[in-house]
Formats: sequence, C-alpha cells, structure tokens
Amino acid sequence: MKAIQITQTGGPEVLKYVDLPDPKPGPGQALIDVKAIGVNFMDIYNRSGLYRTNVPMILGGEGAGTVSQIGSGVTDIKAGDRVAWASGGSSYAEKVVNQAERLVKLPQGVNFELGATAMLQGMTAHYLSHDTYPLKKGDMCLIHAAAGGVGQSLVQLAKLCGATVIATVSTQDKATLVKGLGADHVILYSQQDFAEEVKRITGGQGVEVVYDSVGATTFDKGLEILKPRGYMVLYGQSSGLPNPVSPATLQAKSLFMTRPGLGHYTATREDLVRRATAVFNLIAQGKLKMQIFGTYPLKDAAEAHRRLENRETTGKLLLVP
Repeated sequence: MKAIQITQTGGPEVLKYVDLPDPKPGPGQALIDVKAIGVNFMDIYNRSGLYRTNVPMILGGEGAGTVSQIGSGVTDIKAGDRVAWASGGSSYAEKVVNQAERLVKLPQGVNFELGATAMLQGMTAHYLSHDTYPLKKGDMCLIHAAAGGVGQSLVQLAKLCGATVIATVSTQDKATLVKGLGADHVILYSQQDFAEEVKRITGGQGVEVVYDSVGATTFDKGLEILKPRGYMVLYGQSSGLPNPVSPATLQAKSLFMTRPGLGHYTATREDLVRRATAVFNLIAQGKLKMQIFGTYPLKDAAEAHRRLENRETTGKLLLVP
C-alpha cells in the first residue's frame, strides 16, 4: 500500500510517500480501505516534534472508509460497513487497521468526505461547547481562529447554545464567512487589538470563556478579558505553546484554565458514539454546516500541511488515497 511516513521530525519536507506492506487486523480490530483522510494541526504537531513522536510513523488520526476485514471478537462492525474514526493513528495511508470500538458507522446521507471532516473537528467543537464549558443563553464567548475547521463548527454550536459569539479572524473574507455562520461580532486581529475590542464590545465586562487554539500569541491577552471565574480553554497552539502561568494570575479573578483533548471526552465507546451521533444529527438537520476547503491526493500531503500551517485555509483539508 501507499502511505505517508516520517522517519524524522521537521518541516513538511519530512513527509515521504512510500510503499509499505498491507496491515492485517488482529483481535478486536478492523482493516479499512481508506477513502478520505482529515488533515489536522495534531498531525503537524506530531510531524514537527512539538508532540513526542516515535519514528518511523505514519501520520494521521482521522479518516473514513469501508471495512474490508475484521479480526476475531469483533461484533459491532462487519465487512462492507462505511465507517469513520477520529483516533487510532496511521490514517495517511491506503489501508488502516484500527480498533473496532473506535469506529463509528456513517449514517445514510453522510459521505466519506463529510465523515472525515466531521469526526475530529465536529466532536471537538461539541465537547468544547457542551462539556468543557457548557455554554448557555446569555453567555459571551471569544473564539479564536473562528474561520478554521473547529472554529466554524464552534461558532455554530455556540449560537445553538444561545451564547453571544465574538470571533477573531485574519482577513475580511474570513470575517464575512464567520458572520455568515452566526458570529455576533468579528475582530480582524491583524488590524485590531482583540483584547481592546472585546473590552469595548462587552463594556469592560469581559467574557465567560475564551476558546483558544492559537496559544502563544493570544493566550496572555485572553486571560485579561475573562470575567471573574471565567474559563480559559486552550485546545491548541498553532502559534506555539504559551508562557507558563502563575497561580497568582488565576487567583486575581478566580479564573479556571484547562487544556482539554478529544480523547478524554470520547474515552468510552458509549461516549464516542453518543457524541458522533449528536454531531451527525445536527448535520442532517441542517443546523451544523461543515466546509471542505480543499482535497489533495495523498502524495501531496506536504502541500496540505504547508497551507494549514500558513493559515491559508477556511475549513477542512482532506487527503484522498
């Protein structure tokens, strides 16, 4: 099979398109013919070495495809099922072996591309808005990188929860996009100081929660514009890790700070299926729109990484074997 493998960490140039033996499913596993692969910042963190990475490795944790073979002990999944997954690794390949319990069947009307788009980003936006800080009517939230894949979903889910959404983006085109998704206020951080704008919008009161996937360049000012007992939710670090925070900084306004990850919010099969089903139902009802920005052949994974790192995208990037 063809796959994208790294033997060392570094820039996009370390991604190599190689021939590898076909994997075989073991007990509790399924072999999947991959049809679409989600590209995410987590893949970049693994490739660059920001996350501890054991090489050689095949990148990718998200995808969708058709089950071609199952291992012993698998009962919920069978050959021919259309499935998607948000974890399990090694998705940048023509064939993937994954634990059957981490696979979710795609409902009618959801194709492979949409399945690979909705799993990680849709479920991330869902747990952020419904569990990490459960938004409610009257809340005000700040969403950074709102035109990105998770950001777009988070804006929509925040509005469904009844919150007022302040969004940050880098360009006017992205501002128009996010406004169309329901954002109440949009700040062009490339032209405006987002902290000052939030203070102006909120009359100096601040927001209940900041959803930050950017990290180093936004984190400190994000803490400044939180209300007392507000939540700093750092769920990514596209600009790098923020500086350490003193407990005294949090104590000044009794702030909460958390660095959540999807794995802990889908730890059991019950949680995984429940959350994925909720996302797919919202998509089917037309309440959650998922935008696919671009689709690349698997061999061009390096170009997809470059575009995502350079923040040239609005929505999801996919690889297709």
